[in-house]
Amino acid sequence: MSKNYRAEGAEIDKRVGELFKAAPAPMKPYSQLVGAVSGDAALSGKVKELMAFSISIAIRCEDCIVFHLRAALKHGATRDEVIEAISVAIEMGGGPSVVYGGRALEALDALSE
Repeated sequence: MSKNYRAEGAEIDKRVGELFKAAPAPMKPYSQLVGAVSGDAALSGKVKELMAFSISIAIRCEDCIVFHLRAALKHGATRDEVIEAISVAIEMGGGPSVVYGGRALEALDALSE
């Protein structure tokens, strides 16, 4: 049985939103950092989100996988691009990234429906 990744994404958004309310002093500069880094520049926002997605798999952060996969899809990432990003994560993270890469592929299929 697969997870409900849309509901999981909404829960992530809720938790992060609550953290922003609870700790605005550190979260405001963090938000500014994210804004400064994530926009199109030498690398597109899509490429940056695919990079963050791949890193999320390699460091085994399940919420990060969902968060950055959704962002990559919103930037127009294709299934093939996402699968290549999973492959890069596996190269860099070894066996554990294979397991999390499988989770990421499951999330891709669920979020693409």
